Amino acid sequence: MISLLKNFDAKKSVIFILLLIILDQAIKIYIKLNYPLTIYGEMPIVDLGFFKLLFIENKGMAMGARLNNLIPFLDDDSAKLILTFFRIFACIGLVFWLRNLIKKKRSQLLIFCICLICAGAIGNLIDSIFYGIIFSSSYGQIATLFPEAGYAPLFYGSVVDMIQFPFATWNWPNWFPWIGGEEYTFFEYVFNFADSYISTGFLLLILFNKKVSI
Repeated sequence: MISLLKNFDAKKSVIFILLLIILDQAIKIYIKLNYPLTIYGEMPIVDLGFFKLLFIENKGMAMGARLNNLIPFLDDDSAKLILTFFRIFACIGLVFWLRNLIKKKRSQLLIFCICLICAGAIGNLIDSIFYGIIFSSSYGQIATLFPEAGYAPLFYGSVVDMIQFPFATWNWPNWFPWIGGEEYTFFEYVFNFADSYISTGFLLLILFNKKVSI
């Protein structure tokens, strides 16, 4: 792998990040302009059992977690705005970190991983900042691009998720406390390409930690 990452300089890094962002955004925009939201209990767009294509809008963080679940006194709007600005500052920090890594000619694998994480963070940030004003609502209908009024103000857009790999579903035994008798799906979380970039970047950092000097 490392041999494939030789000479991963600033120009290649920028091109790589832009290509990843374009792929992520192209898929999200296609989903937005061709399908309504997948309501809980409805059939997915594509259902292959182990793989499902859905259309979910995530107003929170990874795996649907919301900031106001962690900080109860925040209302939904405040939590969403804080999350969006956190994403902005995180992206700025990643860009400056990547620039510094390239300037100091650090590990090529590290630069590659930060490129992946940076592309994923920017991809989801675009949704959060702009999607609310450039798309109409997708609830019960197919969204339109550049409507007279979007579904949310600037900075309040929802992240588009569409990929699910529900590997297995089972019912917990009735004797299990709290969850007995309930159905459980392993890895039921819905994610997007930007999320996969971030996860892959972090996974590579963990797997090749001895070859990466942060």
